Amino acid sequence: MKIQTNTAKFNEPLYLESGRLLESFEIIYETYGELNEDKSNVIVICHALSGSHHAAGRYADEAKPGWWDKFIGDAKAIDTNKYFVICSNNIGSSYGSTNPMSIDPSTKKEYRLKFPVLTISDIVKAQMKLYKKLGITNALAVIGGSMGGMQALCYAIEQPTFAKNVIALATTAYTRPWAIAFNKIGIEAIRHDPVFKNGNYKKDDLKALGLPGLAIGRMAGLICYLSPALFNSKFGRDYSSTDGLYELFGRFEIEKYLEYNAYSFPKIFDPLSYLYTCKTMNIFDAGRNKDKLSDSFDKVQGNLHLIAFSDDMLFFPEEMEEIRDIMIKLGRENQITYKLIQSESGHDSFLVEVEKFEDHVREILKEK
Repeated sequence: MKIQTNTAKFNEPLYLESGRLLESFEIIYETYGELNEDKSNVIVICHALSGSHHAAGRYADEAKPGWWDKFIGDAKAIDTNKYFVICSNNIGSSYGSTNPMSIDPSTKKEYRLKFPVLTISDIVKAQMKLYKKLGITNALAVIGGSMGGMQALCYAIEQPTFAKNVIALATTAYTRPWAIAFNKIGIEAIRHDPVFKNGNYKKDDLKALGLPGLAIGRMAGLICYLSPALFNSKFGRDYSSTDGLYELFGRFEIEKYLEYNAYSFPKIFDPLSYLYTCKTMNIFDAGRNKDKLSDSFDKVQGNLHLIAFSDDMLFFPEEMEEIRDIMIKLGRENQITYKLIQSESGHDSFLVEVEKFEDHVREILKEK
């Protein structure tokens, strides 16, 4: 599989939904496969909160491949022998695109807490500028899960002629209080962590010490990204063999798992990016500025394919069923499909249980 990583620089303002702007910005992106002559084989991939542009493949110095490597590659569901696949890092994220730790051109200092709050629409708007720069006017499909699914829905509504197919997995049309509440745990833990210093922390300190507040937020996230059944089957009541049962801080295996995954996270993901991305997700509402949610979905011109997961405890299946029902009431039965996957890995099933929906995606991409 041919894989390339590039950075696009935009010396033009990006006007944001809030009324603010980014004077200039950068987007780092990765591509897989070859763009055909008429540029008709493009598939856009949108990533979730902690994802990045590195969706598939593996570089020589990497221990792990990209986050959707099961799904994207030669002869896989998103076949890079056929399709030219592009995944960009969301603006606001800490993996290379413009984010709170980038330099503000007007002050020559890092934005930090002066970075503007972004919406999903702002992220998609920036991505559309990238495609224009690349000479891409249409996509065969836009595909994303979780926050990436929010972006996919935004493409369907706000860029209705761009993609023939939009495939949204494990997502919602607007963020409910349950998800906002989980994000709140991380937000408060970060804000009140002494190492955070009201956003004025030193980057080298984070690499050396981590940020306990962000780790706690990650723990809360891991709990709602997975599922009780998965915890039961994977960990049960197994107790750490290195800890004493009657030690006050002796740990069950599930506690060790949460600690390991949570405390390593602050060393690879910036806390300000985490705060801003949580805010972006929290305020997502496909019906904002409309009288009814159906007014937004009435704009959809392409085919909208929804894939939900039975044990998703972040964005419950009924949240995607609401979108399906709206489309049917609008008389768009021929433009909507809905598939419920009997999953066992919770919200993260869209990442790890690819084998349960890959054939469905193959069929969608085959349709003329």
